[in-house]
Amino acid sequence: MVDTRFHRFAGPIAIGELLAQIGKGDLVVDLADPNFVVTGANELELAEPSEIALAAQPAYTEDLRRTGAGLVLVTSALIDAVPAGSAALVADKPHMIFAAILEALYPASTKSVIAAIREDLGAPVYERDVTLGANVVVGPGVEIGRGTVIGANTVISAGVTIGRNCVIGANCTIDCAHLGNDVVLHAGVRVGTEGFGWLDHGRGNQKIPQLGRVIIQDRVEIGANSTIDRGALGDTVIGDGTKVDNLVQIGHNCRIGRNCLIAAMSGLSGSTIVEDGVLMGGGVGTSGHLRIGAGSVVHGRAAVTKDWPAGSKLAGAPAQDIRDFWREIAVMRKLSKGDKRG
Repeated sequence: MVDTRFHRFAGPIAIGELLAQIGKGDLVVDLADPNFVVTGANELELAEPSEIALAAQPAYTEDLRRTGAGLVLVTSALIDAVPAGSAALVADKPHMIFAAILEALYPASTKSVIAAIREDLGAPVYERDVTLGANVVVGPGVEIGRGTVIGANTVISAGVTIGRNCVIGANCTIDCAHLGNDVVLHAGVRVGTEGFGWLDHGRGNQKIPQLGRVIIQDRVEIGANSTIDRGALGDTVIGDGTKVDNLVQIGHNCRIGRNCLIAAMSGLSGSTIVEDGVLMGGGVGTSGHLRIGAGSVVHGRAAVTKDWPAGSKLAGAPAQDIRDFWREIAVMRKLSKGDKRG
């Protein structure tokens, strides 16, 4: 869901009027009343009967079949997967249309976060024993829990909530985020920055609106100068007790489980799912839209390009089972020395 604490909603609006507004009045909504009122946009699995959702690729077929969205934007190839309770809006490039719809429903979304002009949210709320360093900027509607310390020059944008006994270092920025208790952000951390989402790659490079949030659960620690992007539409989530080292990039819509360890210089592309207790060495990268199972160990500099089950031990680029990795290294060493017996 789009959290209106962070992004103003311009609706509700009838779908016919919305399509006319974005210049796509020629699109026909299958089996839908043009007066169908859109009350928001959401992910397929979370959408409600008055919301619109997107299914642009075959990978989303099962989620599409189960969606509760009242209206779904799809390609013609997916029309048969639209459930009986949903109307379909069919387009050749549904992602492009959906981006335009999001811009209309949540106008100037990227600018409003920075400007933080939200008189409707009221003044910040502080519990007792909150300490603010020099030059801290706190936006409207911010809530900060008891015993939390905020370092100098940190900026907390409108609507952000921070739990109790947190330590936020100097020169941090926090946008579009909800933080739990006992969270530690070291100096220079960026939370809730825009995700790297684009359409018409290499040509028009049209931005996909980044309207999600970051949810940081209790006892999470984030190292200096790391960046956590907010979700494109849903949430980027960092689970209980997870510790992230310095200079780590976590892309939009990533979901990190509980008690994970992620070492410095790692980069997780968007929609990477890391289950509970995963250990990642320095410089690990993922290609996104994949899952790493619980308790896995990913050795330094590995490049994960596909799903791996729980308990995997991975190394190499592309990442593979570590036994296969060392076996290949051994064969290469024999070959390089002229040993043909391998």
